Amino acid sequence: MPRPTPESIAARRLSVGIPDEAFPRSVAIIMDGNGRWARQRNLSRTAGHEQGAVRVRTIIAECAELGLKALSLYSFSIENWNRPRNEVNALMHIYAEYLRRERPTVMENNIRVRHLGRREGLPDYVLQELDESVSLSAGNTGMILGLALNYGSRAEMTAAVRKIASHVAAGELAPAVIDETVISGALDTSGMPDPDLLIRTSGEMRLSNFLLWQLSYAEFYVTDLYWPDFDVEQLYKAFRDYAGRHRRFGALDASNT
Repeated sequence: MPRPTPESIAARRLSVGIPDEAFPRSVAIIMDGNGRWARQRNLSRTAGHEQGAVRVRTIIAECAELGLKALSLYSFSIENWNRPRNEVNALMHIYAEYLRRERPTVMENNIRVRHLGRREGLPDYVLQELDESVSLSAGNTGMILGLALNYGSRAEMTAAVRKIASHVAAGELAPAVIDETVISGALDTSGMPDPDLLIRTSGEMRLSNFLLWQLSYAEFYVTDLYWPDFDVEQLYKAFRDYAGRHRRFGALDASNT
């Protein structure tokens, strides 16, 4: 598959019906509802997670084709360790297999993989596959794919504060120069644009400790569909909804001034 070019990206966006200036640069997705999708079909929760992984592949490839700068996927939260052990073990094996299987797709689409979250606690076989994907794709120049695996936003911000504090204690940084740029640079998402759009499936109206700093000005799009049912047409629907919004970032419309 040829890598996306500016011309192919423009053509794909035109086919979706969204002008370049109204397209999000960065998108975050909370992929929720795998278990409920499976329960509706009298399947195991593992089967739901496996189907969810299939959907991930489709959405990632389409976002790369559409020229997104970054896509962040909430795959496994720190709180998810509280799930039954057999489900957690199954999820870890699904993640490892997914990372291994999708490397050709990553490379064909010029995608750069980033890990968001803690390494501590992840099985060695998952870290091995994750590190291989990150290393192999490090030279790619297309969309950044942030995989939030063993991630929690409060833990991320706590670690960032500690990192900044250590620089202050070492005399490398003056407290007076700490600003939003310094804080953003200490987060797992350093170098990635903040999401313009957050998509959440399964109808839940909460952030679930995901990218709390980075989502400060993001537009939210929530659908009742479970993640395995969120296909490319649903992605287009979310993007069209976003394109129809007027982002004021706290300011007033010119007509109201």
